[in-house]
Amino acid sequence: MPELTPEVREKLITLAQQAFENAYVPYSKFHVGSAILTEDGDIFTGCNVENIAYPVGCCAERTATVKMVSEKGPQAKIKYIAVATKADIPCTPCGMCRQTIQEFGPNAVVIYKGDKGYEERTISQLLPGAFTDFVSLEDDGTHTSIQSGA
Repeated sequence: MPELTPEVREKLITLAQQAFENAYVPYSKFHVGSAILTEDGDIFTGCNVENIAYPVGCCAERTATVKMVSEKGPQAKIKYIAVATKADIPCTPCGMCRQTIQEFGPNAVVIYKGDKGYEERTISQLLPGAFTDFVSLEDDGTHTSIQSGA
């Protein structure tokens, strides 16, 4: 399992910065890139892709996660994820991205630009009270656990 050495941290930040150059942001003009390092040592990058139907767009963190899952399968787990913006301002993942990161990396460390440079937080620090279990209520009143996201 890869460790977050200064070299790995810098590589992920650099890859996230390179990824934001591919962002499709004609509406917000806010370029975001991300880079994931999986528990198996694979790296996936993503950028934000907007759409004229504004909520249909996809954030950089979710783009990288979708690439990871589509290429490695749902068993792939996020170990570290770096997020960078072209504006170079403090920016953490949005709530939807935090929930997605938690789903595929319940122990993930998020690297993002804070007030004093890049910072690291665990996903549980960024998303306390995350949805981790899904239980369906059947017509007959029984409960079925569908999935555990933790």
